[in-house]
Amino acid sequence: MRYIAAYATQRRTVVSQSIQRAIDLIRRSAEHPMSLTEAAEMLGVHKSTALRILQTLEGARFVRKTGAGTYVFGSGLIELSELALGSMDLRQFASEHLRLLQRQTGHTVHLAQLTGDEIIYVDKVDSPAFDAVKLPSRIGRAVSIYASAVGKVILAHLSREERDRLLAHVTFERYTDTTFADRESLDAELARVAQRGWALDDGEHDAYVMCIAAPIMDSRGKVIAAVSVTAIEVIANLHQLKEKLPLLLETSELISKELGFTPERPSAPTAS
Repeated sequence: MRYIAAYATQRRTVVSQSIQRAIDLIRRSAEHPMSLTEAAEMLGVHKSTALRILQTLEGARFVRKTGAGTYVFGSGLIELSELALGSMDLRQFASEHLRLLQRQTGHTVHLAQLTGDEIIYVDKVDSPAFDAVKLPSRIGRAVSIYASAVGKVILAHLSREERDRLLAHVTFERYTDTTFADRESLDAELARVAQRGWALDDGEHDAYVMCIAAPIMDSRGKVIAAVSVTAIEVIANLHQLKEKLPLLLETSELISKELGFTPERPSAPTAS
């Protein structure tokens, strides 16, 4: 029994060492192209041992062998990171922040996520005020991609190619007098949104609904969602909502940090 226990302990140690060696090789390959000799010297093992580990990692596409015979970071880990990002429960990360924002502002708070070609409400914290009854938004419902603050703030932070793809099949409709009902006027508005970092909805889909929204970024710095503060005009006009902008921007930054985003130091926001 003592022999079996000692063997099991030794086996665990060997496995642990192999895993650690693989991790070390992956990290080094991400820094610069790595030769077999360098890999062996870094691990303190014979070249044949280093080669076996590299070949295993190559089979999983965690490293890639170049034409020059060196090893570089592979696509397998990138794919795994994409899967991990996709599986994150945005609502779980955002929930506490959304509810605090609602208490701080007194207005309805929405969380909208870019899902495929649509922007979907994935969470909503109703205001106890009268405007909560009148707001037409529902969790799981798609929001107008061009006639909403959450839609515009997401569009404004996408690449031109991605924006074109999302808008390719959109039929522009003028819902109210303030709707940006054509691509030219929408693009001009999106440029303003991108410059200031947040968007507003001045009754662009429903004339009585006012809204401000800010983007949520993931660890890649890519916009994936938006958070908004919304009210009907008789409760709060657009100027009054803009007074809540610092709280909104703080909330969007906190949620983004929960998702791994590291923001650069921002300039002071303006409410113009």
